[in-house]
This record gives sequence, C-alpha cells and structure tokens, in this order.
Amino acid sequence: MHSNTASVEEYINLVPAAQREAIISLRKVIRENIPTGFAEEISYGMIGYVVPHSLYPKGYHCNPKLPLPFLNIAAQKNFIALYHMGLYSNPALLNWFTDEFLNHSKKKPDMGKSCIRFKNQETIPYQLIGELAKRMSVQEWIDTYESIFINKP
Repeated sequence: MHSNTASVEEYINLVPAAQREAIISLRKVIRENIPTGFAEEISYGMIGYVVPHSLYPKGYHCNPKLPLPFLNIAAQKNFIALYHMGLYSNPALLNWFTDEFLNHSKKKPDMGKSCIRFKNQETIPYQLIGELAKRMSVQEWIDTYESIFINKP
C-alpha cells in the first residue's frame, strides 16, 4: 500500500485490518533495533527509515530533495513487504540473512532485490527482522551507498 499520508500513524490507520497488527509489530521491532541516527517517516508512500538530511545533506541521488532511504515496510495487496537497501547492496548481509532465515522458517525467503515478501503474516520472523535492522549503522549505510551508487571521479 502506497499512501499519500503525512504521518506514520495515518498510514497505520489506513492499513487493512487484516494486515495492521503485522505492520505494527514490524514497526515496533524495527524501532527497538535500528541504530541511532535513522529517522522514521513516510518515505515513498510507506513507513520508512531514512538517513535524514541533517546527517547526509546530499540526500538520495535519484532525488536529492529526499533523505537517503534505508528500510521501508508496507502493506501490499497480497503480502507484507519489507524493503532493505542493505540487502540489495551488501552481498555478505544478504548471505547472512538468507542463511539465517532458514533457522526461522521452513521455507526460503520470498525475495526480490531489496524486497522481502511475507504472504503469510504468521510466518514473519520478527526476531530476525530486528537483528537485520541493527546490522548496519547510519555511517556503514552511507559508506556502502556511496561506494556503490555514487559515481566517483
């Protein structure tokens, strides 16, 4: 669900009742574990955790007016989605996550490049998501982002 809401609370109130508890639980575990410096806001129409301009004035290269995105959660039509840019850009983190996921689930994760889809909310590994959220600091994300996405002379 992409929304034009102004606040995270508004977003949560618009999430269908069947998905709301999972979104609330994901938000809670992320907020409890994400390193200091990331800011929670509506980002790309979802609940997002970003590097604010106060820490990274350059912003996102696709649109420098936006803060640097890192992690998002969303209630999509048929699944709950977690988007984690660190998984997309850090092969070691991706390998850790996919290996560790099997300790929390009987199935492999349903993933895209940075998207993890949870079609069955009962199988969301909240503890693992908390561990994933804390595995990359703001500075580590900035360094990774700049080394991969920003053209250097």
